[in-house]
Amino acid sequence: MSRIAQIVETSPKNTVESIQTELLKRICFLDYQPGDQLKESELAAEFGVSRTPVRDAIGRISYLGLVETRNGVGTVVVALTAAQIRYVYDMRLELASLIGTKSPRAITLADRETGKGLLEEARALCVSFESKRYVEINHRLHELIANLIGNSTLQSFWRQTYHQAASTWYRVGNLVGPDVALALVVELEEINTALKLGDVAAIGFIQRTHIGYGYQRIKEHLLSSEVE
Repeated sequence: MSRIAQIVETSPKNTVESIQTELLKRICFLDYQPGDQLKESELAAEFGVSRTPVRDAIGRISYLGLVETRNGVGTVVVALTAAQIRYVYDMRLELASLIGTKSPRAITLADRETGKGLLEEARALCVSFESKRYVEINHRLHELIANLIGNSTLQSFWRQTYHQAASTWYRVGNLVGPDVALALVVELEEINTALKLGDVAAIGFIQRTHIGYGYQRIKEHLLSSEVE
């Protein structure tokens, strides 16, 4: 490999980690739907890399259960089963209660400003709902909360279960519409109060409560006819 090619392949936009992050985002945001094929050659051309980092990125995603390799087809995006969704939400509920107890990071002015901005956007979403904007606001809220977790192992599990749950929850957002925006406003109002007080533990319990509400909506709108 030439020196120029090495520089291209290791640039910040083309690392295995950055490709993995982008592919996960597309799956979570429903840009890739269940059944869509991830073609290594096309992705390699898009990211300007060889197929090796793309293959490595897809391999890292596969352990989450969001993609699978099928004989004669290739790698495809898959939806979690009802049982898998239940397991993921059971874990998220348990992990949320640990956020404020396992080496939480101190809340900063920047965190508070981020929380205020998200709340303003969520309120605007109630007036003019767009499912894509709803997903983006939720994703940034996830990043805000994940970055408050000082324990790297807990943070890793928190991010993992978010990625496993996100596409399922965002499917509900598409089905329910503006009602999920109202629920998001309530959640963000509570989180902003906790941010103002510097109470990371409260944020964890707020998340636990609203994750529970979200799972109830999933069972109502997506899993009511499925056998776990």
